[in-house]
Amino acid sequence: MASHLHRADVIWHREGDFAANRYSRGHRWRFDGGVEVAASSSPSVVPLPHSVEAAVDPEEAFIAAISSCHMLWFLDFARREGLLVEAYEDRAEGEMARVAPGRLAITRVTLRPEITFSGDRLPERSFVDDLHHKAHEACFIANSVLTEIVVAGLPPRLATTR
Repeated sequence: MASHLHRADVIWHREGDFAANRYSRGHRWRFDGGVEVAASSSPSVVPLPHSVEAAVDPEEAFIAAISSCHMLWFLDFARREGLLVEAYEDRAEGEMARVAPGRLAITRVTLRPEITFSGDRLPERSFVDDLHHKAHEACFIANSVLTEIVVAGLPPRLATTR
């Protein structure tokens, strides 16, 4: 695949007393397809009312991007194998930890996919595990981060630290 530039616009305008650190962290993400998403710092990082609880925070977006990328590759590999996937739902979680004095990072993302198959060919668990491993190895986002990414319930070979 050739190099491709991806873009997101991040738009913020001051609301509140900036100098006193009492300003809104609410902002918007605008993507090249035209979709806009309300974004903010997490209320666990910047207390309300300076964060917007209903908005997506960068940590949630990071976790969602990993989960989404993994799912898209899984679906593609399942399709190539002639499987029929009816539903894929993941309740992904990310763990924040201190990695150095004054530095935090999401150090582990756990994916918990629940997949519904239909059709004449229902895969064995080991085959599904292999598809997850292939999806993990192919995922652009997983290949771009140092965070440990684990699919819950799978053998340890998928739980690789990049």
